Amino acid sequence: MNGIYASRKIDKVLLNWKNENNRKPLLLRGARQVGKTSAVRELAKSFEYYIEIDFLNAENADIEKLFLENSSIQDLCQKIAIIKNIPIQEEKTLLFLDEIQACPKAIERLRYFYEQFPSLHVIAAGSLLEFALEELPSFGVGRIRSLFMYPLCFEEFLDFQNLALLKNELSKSSPKNPLPEVFHQKLLQELRNFLILGGMPEVVAVWCKNHNFLECRQIQNDLLLSYNDDFSKYRKRIPSARIQEVFRSVAEQGQGKFVYKRVNPNLRAEQIKAALETLVLAGLVYPVTHSSSNGIPLGAEIREDYRRMIYFDTGLLQRQLGLKAEDILVSDDFDVINKGAIAETFVGTELIKAASFYEKAELFCWHREDARSNAEVDYVIQKNEDIIPIEVKASKKGSMQSLRQFLALKKRPYGIRTSLENFCEYNDIKVYPLYAIRNVV
Repeated sequence: MNGIYASRKIDKVLLNWKNENNRKPLLLRGARQVGKTSAVRELAKSFEYYIEIDFLNAENADIEKLFLENSSIQDLCQKIAIIKNIPIQEEKTLLFLDEIQACPKAIERLRYFYEQFPSLHVIAAGSLLEFALEELPSFGVGRIRSLFMYPLCFEEFLDFQNLALLKNELSKSSPKNPLPEVFHQKLLQELRNFLILGGMPEVVAVWCKNHNFLECRQIQNDLLLSYNDDFSKYRKRIPSARIQEVFRSVAEQGQGKFVYKRVNPNLRAEQIKAALETLVLAGLVYPVTHSSSNGIPLGAEIREDYRRMIYFDTGLLQRQLGLKAEDILVSDDFDVINKGAIAETFVGTELIKAASFYEKAELFCWHREDARSNAEVDYVIQKNEDIIPIEVKASKKGSMQSLRQFLALKKRPYGIRTSLENFCEYNDIKVYPLYAIRNVV
């Protein structure tokens, strides 16, 4: 990350975990390059001692062998301390097991840290961790706590640029308390930048250093290439070329239901589904599933045969599609800004990032097929006991017919429209600017 670290929302969660009396070993989960290791290293500054073991580093081969032994956790830690020449002491040492998927035995033994050495702070993480967990029948249910991490959200993007005062004004705003126009325009410009850059920490760090879109674009290209290289490591039975094909199709299909036939008419649905599920497991694609939305939880009445698929990052989406950054930067035309459903992707990813770190977030939409016309609401969320529909509009005007149909059918008091306009209200429709969608949650 080029030496730059700005605060992340997960930092407070990690500090709270550090100070818990009855804490469990942490499993930090998320796609590659979203900042897991950097967040742990930042937490490590609050400890007297820090040991980081990267299981992909050949220098740690001797430590990997230790996890294969049947010795106690205390004996294991004593040997690690000697090899690293760093004390392992309760309440004073943070032990970080990085790329732990490369040592399945270490994953299995995580539970024993809680049972045999509960006073030691232990965190594990890995770039292909979900696939390793899939192969393990059990890895310590009730004895290990998972935290889910994602790319930077828009508010964190503002933090990286030291725009705390602007972020504070944004947090206080609402449909009843709109932003001054000068602040609104400033945030729209930052939103345009974020749609192009996305939330990958390395990209944002370079942007903060030199504000060079071309250099950021090259990093995005490198990231896409590294993800494509990883496809061969995901699941041996699924050809990497097929996963690449589906990954590309998610970008190209944009709005509406994800249609298997549009990926490759020569492939069976089962083949495409397997590749798609692999991308979802890797954290590179988020499904948006139809919910009948008659009550909570929203996941109680779903139709898995109607799903949209969105990229996990707007910056990588626009690079995959080869969109021109200048079109987004200078245009007030939402249709130009929203090529490839970038706005819908932004809203979906912001909702994911606003969810609890302790559970894997889900996205829902609503769709109704009718002989006369179809209706679709982009997102449906639960807030306390309320069910709230959210529609991403392609202009500052529009009938919002689908949104109003939903409100009438489901007897809900209000809906959300999000676009480029400032906060405002239209009777039962509350308007939030795109950059403020997190204020809804």
